[in-house]
Amino acid sequence: MAEHGELGQRKAVVLHTVVEEYVRTGEPVGSETIAERAGLGVSSATIRNEMAALEELGFLSHPHTSAGRIPTDAGYRHYVDTLPARGRLKDVQRRAIASHFAEAILDLEEVLKGSVMLLSRLTQYAGVAVPPGASEEQLVRLELIDMGPTLMVLAVGQHGRVDKQILDRPEHWSTEAFHGAERKLRALQGRTYSSSQAKLLELAATVPSDEHDLLLMVADVLRLATRGEHASHVMVGGVANLADEAQTWRRETLRRLFETLEHEQEMLQVLHDVAADDVSVTIGAEHPTTGGWEASIVTAPFRAGDVNLGTIGIVGPTRMDYLSAMASVRAVAERLSEAATELDQ
Repeated sequence: MAEHGELGQRKAVVLHTVVEEYVRTGEPVGSETIAERAGLGVSSATIRNEMAALEELGFLSHPHTSAGRIPTDAGYRHYVDTLPARGRLKDVQRRAIASHFAEAILDLEEVLKGSVMLLSRLTQYAGVAVPPGASEEQLVRLELIDMGPTLMVLAVGQHGRVDKQILDRPEHWSTEAFHGAERKLRALQGRTYSSSQAKLLELAATVPSDEHDLLLMVADVLRLATRGEHASHVMVGGVANLADEAQTWRRETLRRLFETLEHEQEMLQVLHDVAADDVSVTIGAEHPTTGGWEASIVTAPFRAGDVNLGTIGIVGPTRMDYLSAMASVRAVAERLSEAATELDQ
């Protein structure tokens, strides 16, 4: 197969026109359409020769039932690699993003959930995100709140993560024990979730039984935050958009994609594998899992300052509007980074 840079200008124009027409219509693209759309000033016969050469090089394929061609994963890759570094958003997309981030942000995870749905609406694909892990995030607030018959444990991380749990009041209870636990929790502010949990277990062994029970309750909430179902998980939104693309995929392929989206650890591994310092595009068979889906993933990191916090992006068919998808993912990731940096200050 030819390297990307080895295509001549005419072949590159033909290939890119095939990609854009196929993304637009979903139908194999013929030489007459290329002659009409590409503005090359050559005959359909010349374009057919170029398309045959591109097929031989592995950039196009030829469905048996059609005279037209469709892009292969390599064809999409050549197209993506020559797109502008920063695509322009449509006005409606820009307004939707500005509106989403206009409100005051107190809880980064809630904003991230909304951002996943926002990306899904902007692109009409499925939105995905990996939120910040709690283990090494510093606590800016750790409280035990008396709510009468119940107690609330509230933990707030430096990047806007909020963990709260309402628990039954322990059987052995005293105001003195409650105030003692409060003082110890305040002293933990600035420590990480994991180190705070370890310190609480250490302190619990040195205090009376009623205060001991309260400290263990808080330690357990921190344990669940760092090792439970919320420690490393994938947010997914807009999966119904993929069903709307059912004509693009075979039924079995779509079933495998839905199953992976439901199995967090497999999806986490995929998103970990494709992570990069900037917008990343993984097309079809470039990753074993996405190859099985016949899908592409567009992702970008979001940060607080220079610290990577997580990943956000979209999953869709290889027949994707890459320019729009990349611009949308980049814009949302940048606004998320601004929000996280503000929370961090």
